[in-house]
Amino acid sequence: MPFLDNLVWIIIVLLVLLIALALLAYVKAPPDTAYIVSGLKREPKVIIGGSGFRIPFLQRLDKLYLGQMSVDIRTSQPVPTNDFIDVTVDAVSKVRINPSKEGIQLASKNFLNKAPIAIANDLQDSLQGNMREVIGTLSLKDITTDRDSFSDQVMKKAGVDMQRLGIEILSCNIQNVTDGKGLIADLGADNTAKITKDASIARAQAERDVAIARARADKDANDARVAADTEIAQKQNELAIRKAELKRESDIKKAEADAAYEIQNQEQQKTIRAATVNASIAEAEREAELRQREVLVKQQELAAQIEKQADAEKYRVEREAEAALAQRQRDAEAVKYEQQQEAEAQKALAEAARFAAEQEAAGIRAKGEAEAAAILAKGNAEAEAMERKAEAYAKYGRAAVTQMIVEVLPSIAREVAAPMASIDKVTVIGSDASGVSSVSNNVGAVMARLFETVQETTGLDLREVVKAETYDAKVNRNITVEGLPDGTKVDVKVDATTTGNPYAQV
Repeated sequence: MPFLDNLVWIIIVLLVLLIALALLAYVKAPPDTAYIVSGLKREPKVIIGGSGFRIPFLQRLDKLYLGQMSVDIRTSQPVPTNDFIDVTVDAVSKVRINPSKEGIQLASKNFLNKAPIAIANDLQDSLQGNMREVIGTLSLKDITTDRDSFSDQVMKKAGVDMQRLGIEILSCNIQNVTDGKGLIADLGADNTAKITKDASIARAQAERDVAIARARADKDANDARVAADTEIAQKQNELAIRKAELKRESDIKKAEADAAYEIQNQEQQKTIRAATVNASIAEAEREAELRQREVLVKQQELAAQIEKQADAEKYRVEREAEAALAQRQRDAEAVKYEQQQEAEAQKALAEAARFAAEQEAAGIRAKGEAEAAAILAKGNAEAEAMERKAEAYAKYGRAAVTQMIVEVLPSIAREVAAPMASIDKVTVIGSDASGVSSVSNNVGAVMARLFETVQETTGLDLREVVKAETYDAKVNRNITVEGLPDGTKVDVKVDATTTGNPYAQV
């Protein structure tokens, strides 16, 4: 057991050592720094923005900064130009290590493991010397007026030396150029005066051109204004003439339109009045026809009701007669049965007196038969009387129909004449006044057609009924109505004591 425990601890220690070695061997480089692994191989391994492994204690890890660096280039002493003028120049250059394989190899020999500021200080002397050389080849005017060309020449001159060191120049900006004698200011004053002179001449020429152009424009504007005013006056004159002509034509058209409108209005009013009269007549005819149909319907309903009541009464009387006859027959049979029973009892009691009993039984039987015949005859007589009564009631119903029809005649005439009361005004077109008389005669025509309709449907001649108002009818109090559907004749007797109804008794 102690041996196993020791073995476990040994394995744990080995694992920890392996993990520590792995962590020491793993390297990861950022994008702006090159990790250079060297030691075992002749050419070092370069890692940029990636990861890799190195063997601890056998391989070396160095760093090289690849980011942008600013180098301040300033001439510490005045430098004579091509025209022997001492100037002092301040400039700033942006550089970086060339990221190519050759650039990294050259830079790693000179700037390995150095900070960016240290690399910039190492490059400052070389760039200042290159800028001094370029200043000596240029004149003061070229340096001050064409700084882009000056900076390009500095970059081109220094680029050869920087390439040998593995450095790439990104830009070079000239910030300030000064001289100790103020020649640059004098050049500026000369240029300023020249520019001012040119500007004054140009301003005078411009003002002259503006004055000439303004005078020409005023003349053209005046000519255009006069021409425009003349044309406007002509157009206004033509417009006034045209307005007068249009007003005259408009007045003529308006007068013609007013006359045509008045004529058309009169024609429309005449048409409306004619249509109104025709509509009133048509409405009166329709109302009369409607009233006539309502009267026919009421007559038919009344006749059907009376006939139904008469049939019901007749059926009731017949059923009562049959019931009474059946009762009497049952009573007769009961009496007969009792008599037979009594005869048999008499026959059983006295067999010896059979002949006498048989004679007595025969007499009794004859008596029962006679009574039964009498009962049957009485029932038949009552049934026949009830039938005659039903027939008389039916005849009375026809007379009642006649009476009811006669009673509704005044209301029918009143309803037919009712549309005449609703006519407020009648306009007669023409000299003939027959239109008014035709409207008033409409009531009589409708009543005449009503009498004919009643006679055709029921066979009742209302003209004979109306004769009840004649002198003969009122004096003799006798009216005969013929022509009923069943061929019968009804005599109507008027009771003098009856008031308000001359057809109260039949």
